[in-house]
Amino acid sequence: MAAGPPPSQQFCVAEERSGHCAVVDGNFLYVWGGYVSIEENEVYLPNDELWLYEIDSGLWTMHLMEGELPTSMSGSCGACINGKLYIFGGFDDKGYSNRLYYVNLRTRNGTYRWKKITDFKGQPPTPRDKLSCWVYKDRLIYFGGYGCRKHSELSDCFDVHDAFWGGVPPQPRAAHTCAVLGNKGYIFGGRVLQTRMNDLHCLNLDTWIWSGRIHISGEKPKDRSWHTLTPIADDKLFLFGGLSSDNVPLSDGWIHNVTTNGWKQLTHLPKSRPRLWHTACLGTEGEVMIFGGSKDDLHFLDTGHCSDLLIFQTQPYSLLRLCLDCIGKNASLLKNQISWLPSKILPQVLKKITFWAASNHRQEKKAEIEKQEQINVT
Repeated sequence: MAAGPPPSQQFCVAEERSGHCAVVDGNFLYVWGGYVSIEENEVYLPNDELWLYEIDSGLWTMHLMEGELPTSMSGSCGACINGKLYIFGGFDDKGYSNRLYYVNLRTRNGTYRWKKITDFKGQPPTPRDKLSCWVYKDRLIYFGGYGCRKHSELSDCFDVHDAFWGGVPPQPRAAHTCAVLGNKGYIFGGRVLQTRMNDLHCLNLDTWIWSGRIHISGEKPKDRSWHTLTPIADDKLFLFGGLSSDNVPLSDGWIHNVTTNGWKQLTHLPKSRPRLWHTACLGTEGEVMIFGGSKDDLHFLDTGHCSDLLIFQTQPYSLLRLCLDCIGKNASLLKNQISWLPSKILPQVLKKITFWAASNHRQEKKAEIEKQEQINVT
């Protein structure tokens, strides 16, 4: 029997990065773009690389892309509609972008081909990065971002367009986050000029009426930017991480219940794994997958980009999932009994065995790196 690839190759991970795009479609997490710091220089990740993470097996693979490639960028807004990844905006070596691209993630021949969209009606939003969007009824609805209107007005300004909506809209902002529950588009926090916010607003995506700033009773998250907000149930949103007003990277997690209109902080999350300018995607069983981002304040110490995947369980797993995990974790003890399992679930078991083998390998490598870093310091 031919030997398989070594663990270092089989259990590879997507490169560390911040300001990237990530979406989930089916059983895969897709990651594109972003940047990393190399010798104090910002380096954009290759524009022709698409990283796929198989949720069941925990394995990463990289696929080269073709077609009308976007430039290598950070701060683009990525979203998935019907198996297609759309990216808009971002910042590259030439400045801010307002170009729109898409790629079909459900390709049958394994070829991922970018296409630039140019045959749209009307005028696109002005060039910007650090924006966010809502996906509703096969529409992409963009809000906010950071950019400059004209080359003659190159200054730190937030770009805002007039819109046909009612109510009191949020202040123009960037590095905020958006999420959809039903027909409501929620927006939380972000940077308004030199101030970071912790306000929550809601836009009715059918009537285009803003709620105004939503009054919250009880405790609530502190001001922040570069955080994420993820729908985890019909009436709940999961907030994670970001950068606080006093420039501290955050590792806290909160759940907002839109029915009771209250925030609840999660107390069981690790305090030692802050993230900002990361991505968060909902998995197939209600888990939130946090990928990449930085553990440091990017303004002052741009060296802490991450490549690990944090998985937060926000609701109880199914009994089948718990059984598969138990077998996967204890595969070496159960190796003689695994073949007795029903053939219907055997493929799932084998993927879970791979998942936990990959997880253990990555934890061991991380521990080795941290140990070496401690030796270098002393």
